[in-house]
Amino acid sequence: MAKDVTMQYRRLGESGLRLSALSLGGWATYGESVNDQDVIKKILTRAYEAGINFFDIADVYAHGEAERLMGQVLSGFPRHTLILASKLYWPMSKDPNDKGLSRKHIMESVDKSLKRLGTDYLDIYFCHRFDPETPVDETLRAMDDLIHQGKILYWGTSEWSGDQIRDVHDRADRRNCYGPQVEQPQYNLIERWRVENDVRPAASERGMGLVVWSPLASGLLSGKYDKGVPAGSRLADMGWLRDRILTDDNVKKVREMKAIADDLGCSRSQLAIAWTAAQPGISSVITGATKLEQLEENLGALRVKIDEGVQERLDALFPADHGEE
Repeated sequence: MAKDVTMQYRRLGESGLRLSALSLGGWATYGESVNDQDVIKKILTRAYEAGINFFDIADVYAHGEAERLMGQVLSGFPRHTLILASKLYWPMSKDPNDKGLSRKHIMESVDKSLKRLGTDYLDIYFCHRFDPETPVDETLRAMDDLIHQGKILYWGTSEWSGDQIRDVHDRADRRNCYGPQVEQPQYNLIERWRVENDVRPAASERGMGLVVWSPLASGLLSGKYDKGVPAGSRLADMGWLRDRILTDDNVKKVREMKAIADDLGCSRSQLAIAWTAAQPGISSVITGATKLEQLEENLGALRVKIDEGVQERLDALFPADHGEE
């Protein structure tokens, strides 16, 4: 159990908002692999009691069910103690306007997310991907309007490139609009190059924080796939992801990583999460949990210290050009 951990709180870039260093997300879990409301309540309640204040969801997660199921629990906590985030972009129906980052989809989607979550406002609203079919100015104006309406406090991007981040900020400056305050990219020991060479420099220039997802590379860095792909695991069900990251070389490196974790007296999962949280510019690391024990394991990462020696050993095993595009 991770009863003796102390949560850290970090500023979201150059804003005054403070997020828990570890956060809890709902991707591929609540409403999908986990539907028992009692289990969801136990996990979210324990996360809250451990000091997690940032909960990351999206409308597309379980087609709205993640928002609804998590909202039922989170609505029981004082609203001012929570940082609630949701996202939009992916299609929510076959209607041609029920997708993307058009003004129409943004304005309609935020109200649906607020209703499912049972709250009056979102702390952060993410553009889940860049939309090449909608003018950036249209998206920027719509997000700025939502802030003025009080429906969201900050907005962010997810999986946008460095050039796209710089461009939207330039436009925001010219139009006196609120630019994005946060970017949410995938980042872990396996996938490093894009964040470290493209996304993070742009985010840092514009005062944005980074909240990163998949610190365990969908479980690969935990050692779960040392001896193959277990039935029912994430990589068993997501072929596109399996083909990208489950290589013989990656599995070999993860096995070798165990020696470093053993020297620190922690698990590989805790080491991977701690490494991600220790990197420059990271405001919060989004973790997932399908059971209470998994949450406790993740919280234990807060006890792991990544000193210069550990950083060098991990850099040697997982070079910074990992995930190079």
